Amino acid sequence: MKRSLKIYLFIISMIVALGSLMPTIANADEKTQKIDQFIKEQMAISKIPGVSLVIVEKGKTVYEKGFGYADVQSKTPVTPKTLFELGSTSKAFTGLAILQLEKEGLLKRSDDVQKYIPWFKLKYNGKSQLITINQLLYHTSGIATNTISNIPKSNEPNALELTVKKLLDQPLNRQPGSSFEYATINYDVLGLVIEKVSKQPFDTYIKQQLLKPISMNDTVVGIHQVNSNEMATGYKIGLMREQAYTPPIYRGNVPAGYVISNTSDIAKWLKLQLGNSQNETIDYKIIQESHIPDQSVEPFDKDTYYASGWGVMGKEEQYISHAGENPTFSSYFIIQPNEQLGVAVLSNMNSSYTTAIGQGVIDLWEGKTINTIHSDIFQNLDKIISLICVVVVGLGMFLSIQLLTTLREIVKKQRIRVSLNRKRTFLLNFHSLSVAIIFALIILFPKLLPEKSNWDFIKVWGPSSITVLLYSVIVSAVLYCLLGLVKIFTKTEKD
Repeated sequence: MKRSLKIYLFIISMIVALGSLMPTIANADEKTQKIDQFIKEQMAISKIPGVSLVIVEKGKTVYEKGFGYADVQSKTPVTPKTLFELGSTSKAFTGLAILQLEKEGLLKRSDDVQKYIPWFKLKYNGKSQLITINQLLYHTSGIATNTISNIPKSNEPNALELTVKKLLDQPLNRQPGSSFEYATINYDVLGLVIEKVSKQPFDTYIKQQLLKPISMNDTVVGIHQVNSNEMATGYKIGLMREQAYTPPIYRGNVPAGYVISNTSDIAKWLKLQLGNSQNETIDYKIIQESHIPDQSVEPFDKDTYYASGWGVMGKEEQYISHAGENPTFSSYFIIQPNEQLGVAVLSNMNSSYTTAIGQGVIDLWEGKTINTIHSDIFQNLDKIISLICVVVVGLGMFLSIQLLTTLREIVKKQRIRVSLNRKRTFLLNFHSLSVAIIFALIILFPKLLPEKSNWDFIKVWGPSSITVLLYSVIVSAVLYCLLGLVKIFTKTEKD
């Protein structure tokens, strides 16, 4: 009888326990449904082909899912094992490596960079400046944002040194330590410091000292290390749809933007950042230190300061995050230490929607209202350029017809050659000047932009419709030039 009573009481307690869990399970299921729907809607609007998402909470992976395609043509679906370029979320790995080397007594963040790279001599207003490792970490070195456009295309082992040497001919934008200016190449300089101090290639150091200890076994450092059929195809927006594109290799930019990983591995990285991963090699105190922002300068965004590869927002309820963008990939990581919560989004298109998705997901998980209205500069630019392309291509077709008609008249001797008179000489000079202005504008256009750039950089980073427009304008300009010359040097019998 007593045994039956115990069994009865056990069954009752189990039913009560399960009953108390039901609202939690239902609530979690409702969250995931909202997240699924939100991501699908954002992907449809943004034209992003594939997204991989992971959420970690209190040391556990509570959500992990792939959406869309890793490769559109072959219809290969995104999975948690699909590899993506991280872009600038790679900087946190480089920042942590610097702190790790400092703990080992191999460098000090207050050191002048020239202690490790003697030839690294940069000037501001014509005067040589001392730049510290801390200033590189916090983007207060004075190195300009637009130095990204001069990173050399290279897959050579010495590409990192070549990239850093490109800075020697470029003056600083401001006094080191005076203010924040994000410049991706700061972290390439840090990568070279790591090589000099550790006496081994940057990718080898990161693999052995950071990735291997936390079993990020699928993650590689640089495109040159990729040896997997799990790598996603990269895309750009162009003519209002996704366009597959293979950008040049920038091996010298690996410390700033070319760690390659998947959400299965990034879950381990987020858990490490939240202190949920016990590891003898990587001291959690260093992780915490990498989250301490530089508040000696003005915030770069509302109440947001830069730490070691992370942006830190807020004080009591602190959010630590970073976005990453490469020509054909983007990512966004955000963690909330108080709630032991982390979210990572990887996508195979350069789009600010990736960041919007990450922010929306963490808000949904926390039960907050989300803002579903977002605008992407590349997508907006692509729409405008696509419409201009239609006009320019139409103009090119019109000029082609006119030129062919004129040449046909010459062949049929309906047009005859004439000598230059005053009127035709004036038309020739005016025509030559107008053509020269058109080609000068084509060549100089990147330099007229606020962040002075070059066509190579614009074609790599901008929507693919820019390339279509560029060549359409060139072809139309050539047709206009030829048509004008033929018209000036010939006339019909009626003229």
